[in-house]
Amino acid sequence: MIIDDNDARNVTFDEMCKSIFNTDGKAQKERFDGLKAAHMSTFGVPVQDFYSSPGRIEIIGNHTDHNGGKVLCSAINFDTLAGVSYRDDGIIEVKSAGYPMIRVDTAAPTFSAKEIGTSLALVKGVVDYFVRSGKKVGGFSASMTANVPKGSGVSSSSSFELIIAEILNVAYNGATLDAIFKAKASQYAENVYFGKPSGLMDQSAIALGGVNLIDFYDLESPAVKRAHWAFDDLDIYVISTGGDHSNLTDDYAAIPAEMRQVAACFGKKLLCEIPKEQWKSEKTSVKSKVSDRAYLRAEHFFEENDRVEKAVSAIDSGDEKAFLDIVNKSGLSSRYKLQNTYSPTGKSRDLENALDKVVGVDGVVASRVHGGGFAGTILVLADKTKESTYGVLCKMFGDKNVFKLAIREDGATRLVWEE
Repeated sequence: MIIDDNDARNVTFDEMCKSIFNTDGKAQKERFDGLKAAHMSTFGVPVQDFYSSPGRIEIIGNHTDHNGGKVLCSAINFDTLAGVSYRDDGIIEVKSAGYPMIRVDTAAPTFSAKEIGTSLALVKGVVDYFVRSGKKVGGFSASMTANVPKGSGVSSSSSFELIIAEILNVAYNGATLDAIFKAKASQYAENVYFGKPSGLMDQSAIALGGVNLIDFYDLESPAVKRAHWAFDDLDIYVISTGGDHSNLTDDYAAIPAEMRQVAACFGKKLLCEIPKEQWKSEKTSVKSKVSDRAYLRAEHFFEENDRVEKAVSAIDSGDEKAFLDIVNKSGLSSRYKLQNTYSPTGKSRDLENALDKVVGVDGVVASRVHGGGFAGTILVLADKTKESTYGVLCKMFGDKNVFKLAIREDGATRLVWEE
């Protein structure tokens, strides 16, 4: 086992909590103490280290990553928290309150079809990727708790995957593995072992931390540009509008498929392979070759890529008005060009109705669909000085469906502070 203590930061518990969770230490103490007690009760040894892995939000870049496009995304202060002790028998054991024990032998992380869709599969998949990549693996015991809300579009499963990857990174690889490697290990676990065909955006946002432009033109090695978020006068909300995703697979699959149909008209596989100037000069020639919806979805792709670039420039220059205008334009494009706010299959207008409602709320300055669409969540930005906004949103959608978030600068990480 290798643990490098050179990254120890000269911060107090309160300062660490403010940075990671956007709260003071008092608000987090119960979580940490609870994990310490649970760990001793379950494993009979004290916690040696704590790790935290955030959730994520997509700010701009709706359905662009799968065609090699650009996304502006961020880690958030909701997280998966783990109390960890290390072991020398090569066994990983993970226990979360209310869930059965997960046990994986790192010497044999074999795939099992019976485990598809389980947390066990995710742990095995991350370990397998490390082994296949020639990285070191080893045992640990982890007690976990999470406040990343499931079903709210902030990637609770990716948060879990990344905390496993980060523990292996720190404990057995000297904390030398970069964020994209950990993200790819997590994506591999989700795709191959868990059975969910996801892109790399969720995992990358969580591994990187902060606000980042991620360009997926090279899917094997996406380019990352950090944005310097300073809009502290904005409140960020993710709101669950209801709806069931289970019967919407065809709706989701149609988006990348139709974008590829347009790319094929140019002799390309993905839209990212078409130069922007060529698209502008030749786009009308494909209108007769594909459906109107496919054409509009391709138009959304190219315009959304431009919006991502402009949004980063607005953030870095501190032009909040321009940034909010871009977010709103992204939302309109998703609604009317990408067309992922209503599903003819699910026949639910919950998303569209929610977007219409929040526009009239005092304090709301920007809103858009969040993530996949068709059902689920919306992203809302609000003026922090308007203290009534949160209460109004809760009254509209219910307290349990409104999540007030904050940008988190750290990705999945080991937590270090001075006692």
